[in-house]
Amino acid sequence: MSIGSVLDLLRPDFPDITISKIRFLESEGLIRPERTPSGYRRFSVADYERLRFVLTAQRDQYLPLKVIKEQLEAIDSGAATLGVREARARAHSHRGVAEAGQRAGSARADNDGDDSPAPPRRLGVVPGEITPEELRVDVAVRLTRADLLAKADIDDRFLDDLLRAGLIVPGVGGFFESDAVTLANAAKSMAEFGLEARHLRAFKLAADREAALVAQIAAPIAKSRDADARARAEETVRELAALSLNLHAALVKAAVRAALGS
Repeated sequence: MSIGSVLDLLRPDFPDITISKIRFLESEGLIRPERTPSGYRRFSVADYERLRFVLTAQRDQYLPLKVIKEQLEAIDSGAATLGVREARARAHSHRGVAEAGQRAGSARADNDGDDSPAPPRRLGVVPGEITPEELRVDVAVRLTRADLLAKADIDDRFLDDLLRAGLIVPGVGGFFESDAVTLANAAKSMAEFGLEARHLRAFKLAADREAALVAQIAAPIAKSRDADARARAEETVRELAALSLNLHAALVKAAVRAALGS
């Protein structure tokens, strides 16, 4: 698994997890993912389970990393029998109790006729720094229109708006790639703020310009006569695309801060 895939698996239980956090835990010796010849991290199921153990111990037991590392070393040496599955089960049990308490609290509030305002809308979790590894396409996925509507939980009218705006473009045979689901979900979330598909054209135009610049740099590499030219070109594209995304995010953040006068 790529570091991005691991991040997606962990986020439902650990919303604050970031790529930087995973890299930090690796630097502390708590996880040891393999590296590809190109230097990218590749996580095994065991690496993922180990990472869950660390995060669960931090969240539920407030243990310092030094103690967690000692526990992992004991498990690795066979001196301890506490497995990650037990830790995960305990974490799920803990979370279930907490959720039950929250539901009970909500029910009591309803019964008491509490007219206090609803809590503020929870903001979505913003991913950490984008890495080239996250832009790797491991398996090509072809989705029908019905698949896309179901996976993105949108209706035909909304999808038609996205198609007319050029935000989503079907491929050969009218099929869609998995990225179309991500695009549709993002557009749906932005629609909650009053942004329609036509308003998002600016993002599409900016992305096209950035992509053209990246392709301009990678094209000479792909045209070289080396046996691995295409692979090197694809790697270059991923690296430049990741850098451009991080740069774009930083620029938008700075511009918004300036616009708000903060």
